[in-house]
Amino acid sequence: MKVLVYGASGSQQFPVIKALLHKGAEVYATTHTETNLQKLNQAGANAVLANMSDLSRLKEITAGMDAISLLVPFFLEDPNEGFNYAKNAIDAAVANKTKLIVWNSSGFVLPDKIDNPSMDIRIDVANYLKDSGMPHIIIQPSVYAENLLGPWTVPYVTSEKKVAYPTPEEMPVGWIATQDVAAFVAEAIYKPELAGESFLVSGIENLTGNQLAEKFTIGLSQKFSYFPLPPKDFGQILDNIFGEGAGKGAEEMYQNIVDTKQYPVMFSPYMSDVLEKLPIKMTSMEDWVMQHSNVYNK
Repeated sequence: MKVLVYGASGSQQFPVIKALLHKGAEVYATTHTETNLQKLNQAGANAVLANMSDLSRLKEITAGMDAISLLVPFFLEDPNEGFNYAKNAIDAAVANKTKLIVWNSSGFVLPDKIDNPSMDIRIDVANYLKDSGMPHIIIQPSVYAENLLGPWTVPYVTSEKKVAYPTPEEMPVGWIATQDVAAFVAEAIYKPELAGESFLVSGIENLTGNQLAEKFTIGLSQKFSYFPLPPKDFGQILDNIFGEGAGKGAEEMYQNIVDTKQYPVMFSPYMSDVLEKLPIKMTSMEDWVMQHSNVYNK
């Protein structure tokens, strides 16, 4: 099976290459940056240079593909570009009569828009996929455990023995490992009979801040506590990384959670059903922490 993986050099899609190769796929991996081509080839994929804004190029590289692993970047200067990227990828697949698209939405697709463009475009993409007539499966991950490798968390873990994140301590989160989401995507690509289904996926456990800190205590064999990072600080860190204004939406979202105490659901209660249809081996949170101990023990 020939599978085209969009955004394959990024942290969410790069593990999809390994997961697909493990299942015997012939993987074609896209990047818009020439410096990433070698990385993708070394991972065992056929590296492809393409910009998702170029529809004609996407039609060219989609020719002959059996399936598409689709993801659009979450942090964009203009989040609406994300919808255009997805639209181009879908249009290219339709034009080439590709058999299946598996879209990783990078988060839960909310029932209604919340005036946060980065999250609202998920609704637009889901609707466009449906209206396109293209056979598709949607994988909706909760919150990536890898978010805890960011500069808003690691410095607190290493220097203060605190697990920092901009959610209130009492708000539960079903953290999921990127490698598990990649495994779900690969499994879905080989299950075309599930076309039309959308799966909420998360970790098996729904952890409060203190429970998350306990997982760090187990994984790193040291005592940790939880620290609810002020949303303003989180937004500033994102600005420093991605450019001025990049963190505004995330800051406002988390501040609203803190102010209203209306905690969004970041856990899937349907995991037993998901695993029946898409059987993979899940990673426990303490095992995930242990796997990344080299980052936290600096």
